[in-house]
Amino acid sequence: MKSKGFLVIIAIVILVVVYNAAYTVDETEQVVITQFGKIIGKPKITPGLKFKLPVLQKANFFPKNLLEWDGDPGQIPTLDKTFIWVDTFARWKIVKPIIFFQTVNNTFNAIGKLNDIIDPAVRNAITSHRLISAVRNSNRKMDITEIDMEDDTRTQRATFAIKIGRSQIIKSILEQARPKLEAFGIELMDVKIKRINYVEEVRKSVYGRMIAERKQIAEKFRSEGKGEARKILGEKERDLKRITSEAYRTAQEIKGKADAKATAIFAKAFSVDPDFYSFTKTLEIYSQAMGKDSELVLSTDSEFFKYLKGYTKAAE
Repeated sequence: MKSKGFLVIIAIVILVVVYNAAYTVDETEQVVITQFGKIIGKPKITPGLKFKLPVLQKANFFPKNLLEWDGDPGQIPTLDKTFIWVDTFARWKIVKPIIFFQTVNNTFNAIGKLNDIIDPAVRNAITSHRLISAVRNSNRKMDITEIDMEDDTRTQRATFAIKIGRSQIIKSILEQARPKLEAFGIELMDVKIKRINYVEEVRKSVYGRMIAERKQIAEKFRSEGKGEARKILGEKERDLKRITSEAYRTAQEIKGKADAKATAIFAKAFSVDPDFYSFTKTLEIYSQAMGKDSELVLSTDSEFFKYLKGYTKAAE
């Protein structure tokens, strides 16, 4: 019974030793073996099951894939004294795990080193160039136009001669930071500018100028629209008066022709009996000249009452 218990204890001890001695390396990992803090052998970079001395040796795991560095946005002046906020990010990897372990030991400390090296490189690059160089890559013409408020002409916005664009600035950042990080076993793969923006004071000033320019252009369009509206209304009134006058002239011509024709008909009709014509016209004059309250003082020998006289004698 004692021998069986002893064998069980030995088996347990062997299992514990084997468990502590075996470790696995993932595809995205690399391992540095240390013994009492001293590095033993070469780093293990191939994936699979590995072994080490239990208890005495320690496996230090480091990532082998690309790692992310996200810088803090900072206020940086450009060469033309414009203060801007610059936000950058980078991708890096551990290429020499032994040197990395000896210098920074872990990724947390590595981020601190990246901050100390990349941030100054970004600041040096931005302060050495104008804002337009940090924003644009080439002298490609912009697809926007400006309206000249004086002579109402549309002209292409002036372009700046860019000798060093954004891509060249990023390249200079890499050239400054990469050699310094190699001393820590780190390879800086890429650096990019995530965002560039004006600081709050400058942004308010720029936005205010842009709003003022847009309002000026809008007011110009409104005044042009009002002028065009008045022009259209004037043309409408002119056409209306022309049409009305032409219609009045045509109506008068038609009326004149009709009156002439009616007069000719009346003349022809009354020429048959001139006395009857004289009689009817005189009666019309009576009805127009004498009303209910009309008073006339005329001689009885007046020609005006000749038909009344004849009527009175006939009545007697």
